[in-house]
Amino acid sequence: MGGTLVAALLGVASAGCQIGVTRIMQAAMTTNHSRLLAILTAVLVAAALRLVPHPPNFTPIGAMALFSGAYLADRRLALAAPLAAMLLSDAVIGFHSGMPFVYGSLALIVLIGWLGLKRVSSFRIVGAALASSLLFFVVTNFGTWALSGMYPLTAAGLAACYVAAIPFFQNTVVGDLFYAGLLFGGFALLERAIPAIRQGSEPQPA
Repeated sequence: MGGTLVAALLGVASAGCQIGVTRIMQAAMTTNHSRLLAILTAVLVAAALRLVPHPPNFTPIGAMALFSGAYLADRRLALAAPLAAMLLSDAVIGFHSGMPFVYGSLALIVLIGWLGLKRVSSFRIVGAALASSLLFFVVTNFGTWALSGMYPLTAAGLAACYVAAIPFFQNTVVGDLFYAGLLFGGFALLERAIPAIRQGSEPQPA
């Protein structure tokens, strides 16, 4: 079952990559292509940081999805970009049966960025990052319970899975807050330094 789910996910991600490339080419013909390039570069660099040794669950993937949802005006590209970047890094790290739940979590985090960060402020970024951490914890550990075979498929087994994952949750929270600050803060500095990056209709600081 896990292999089938992963194969299906790879097909969806491949289609997402094609959509992303198409949208990038179209967007490059607009006056906002410099801003788009900066945002997509930040997403790719964030995904690449997964390859750097790090504490368990201290990763940039939640912040990457949040950033993409907040700043990419094209909703299809906002969804395709982080998923495609994840797929590239997973191709190096290795695929696993829990990928549908991880990628599903990222898609939902992009949605948090769309809805919660239409106007960007420090308070909203922190709130969105915490919501992203909680969502990722709930969804991915549900996947562990459902697919890993480590826990009985009962309510007690699900509770045991969540309890066992609590020690890792603090790293998820700290990682999301750290990388959200790095991505959003770094991009704000870039906007100040490069006028072309500030142009466009994407979210403006509150």
